[in-house]
Amino acid sequence: MKVFIVVGMPASGKNTARDYAQARGIAYHSTGDLVRSEVKKRGLRADSANTAKVSDELRGADGMGVTRLALATALAEKGPAVFLEGMRSWPEIELIREKTPCVVVAFLAPRGTRKQRVVSRGRADDSPDTFDERDKREIAYGTAVPIARADEYVLNTGSPADALSTLDAIVKRHMG
Repeated sequence: MKVFIVVGMPASGKNTARDYAQARGIAYHSTGDLVRSEVKKRGLRADSANTAKVSDELRGADGMGVTRLALATALAEKGPAVFLEGMRSWPEIELIREKTPCVVVAFLAPRGTRKQRVVSRGRADDSPDTFDERDKREIAYGTAVPIARADEYVLNTGSPADALSTLDAIVKRHMG
């Protein structure tokens, strides 16, 4: 099994990878989904403060608790490929690489574009008012390192079709 690890700053277009995987019947697991599920399970309001608090708790002292959960879920899948999204530090990438072959794919988009996406998508757990705070938290998690050290890049400044086409070429190159 090949694991495609999707990394990027908030609103960089990582959901493009989800759309790609779902359209092809490829499993997709996101640490963000795991966190949102836990927020709901605890009966908390799904706002940015509660999401951040639960995310920090699930990551644990070493920052990798939610990654271990996502990896275990992914490794239970059957099939030639699986997508994992939400790894924010290089030790998380190394943890996954110890268990299975993987390709780190970073989605990139300019800050202004990302902020406009946050405004337009209107999710309860991220808002334009907390955009800078969230970016700083992501950087504090270490997310810049996996982005900088990625195996492949999707510059997500064009249309969704452009990003899907770039991702498709990446997957084909690594599954060949």
